[in-house]
Amino acid sequence: MIIKSLLSSMQCLLLVAPIGLMAAPLHALECPELISPSSIRVTDTAADWVPYVASPLYLHAAAPMYGPPEMRGDLTDFQEMRSKNEWSYTYALDGAFPDGKWLQCTYGEHNQVTLSRRLPDETAECKLTYRKGLKAGQHAIQIQCK
Repeated sequence: MIIKSLLSSMQCLLLVAPIGLMAAPLHALECPELISPSSIRVTDTAADWVPYVASPLYLHAAAPMYGPPEMRGDLTDFQEMRSKNEWSYTYALDGAFPDGKWLQCTYGEHNQVTLSRRLPDETAECKLTYRKGLKAGQHAIQIQCK
């Protein structure tokens, strides 16, 4: 009886294991924490004006988007969750994306500068979890896509 019970339990495990393996793996992505002052260039200024960049621009926000950055394809359909110290946004990325799925990271308190990269076409969902950063307007953002 004990052997029959053990065999039955092992069969259940074998049936359940393939289902878990078939789930889409999570891919952690990371936006750069900041854009350093030395990489910020101010050009085409009026004569006699000397540009100077005193501090870095810190990561402020991130989101998946439709198409490359010049298309400005912000996605407005997401689920929001909030707790005391963090908040998250989950975006479903199903449907047609003929110009690709992209991740946009924005810098500065008013999102003055963006860095973007294309996501794999098979990306189906991204969850972005925010926490306040150490600097004004800065956020630590954990990004998980599958």
